[in-house]
Amino acid sequence: MKQAMLRTSAALLAAAVLSSVPAAAEQSGKEHKHDHSHTHDHGHDHGERSVYKGYFEDSAVAERPLADWEGDWQSVYPYLADGTLDPVMAHKADHGEKTAEEYKAYYEVGYKTDVNRIVIDGDRVAFHGANGVAEGRYASDGYEILTYKKGNRGVRFIFRKTEGDAGAPGFIQFSDHRIAPAPADHYHLYWGDDRAALLKEVTNWPTYYPASLSGEEIVREMMAH
Repeated sequence: MKQAMLRTSAALLAAAVLSSVPAAAEQSGKEHKHDHSHTHDHGHDHGERSVYKGYFEDSAVAERPLADWEGDWQSVYPYLADGTLDPVMAHKADHGEKTAEEYKAYYEVGYKTDVNRIVIDGDRVAFHGANGVAEGRYASDGYEILTYKKGNRGVRFIFRKTEGDAGAPGFIQFSDHRIAPAPADHYHLYWGDDRAALLKEVTNWPTYYPASLSGEEIVREMMAH
């Protein structure tokens, strides 16, 4: 059951990787390649130096502990599918270059996942999906600074599995619009067994908010950003 869940996720990742390859990345400090290039407005700078809007100096990036993402998290994909996030799509259409329907189609690809809940406790990460739960223990594997075709940049914070269920992915990569240690309020997660291939994934970025939030509260959070 656990392996079936991850096979579904792996297939989704593989399809997305084949359909999109990011621009060449700059080398700076560590192995630097590329983060997702979607341009939804998450550059919400609340005075925290760790938050960025796509532009930053390499020297400002610092390794982060898994504790930054500790907690019980829910996927926003079900809220997109059931229409809860429609006000967010309308809001984006009012300020962007696409219609609400086009934004929804874009996020349908971006948010799509069969892992609707992730629980992070210490070095343990549990993936809850339709076919059960897969859990592993993870250790830091550094970070990657990635540069997009538009010139903006991103950071992936990477962790590798040290032990756990066969169905738990070998690598997980976080992107939450921060570049230094700070607790995440939401994040995009990439997972799979091929570290390099994951860095090329720019179309599918399952997104998680605290499980304690209602759909309406998530809508307010997204629109505030």
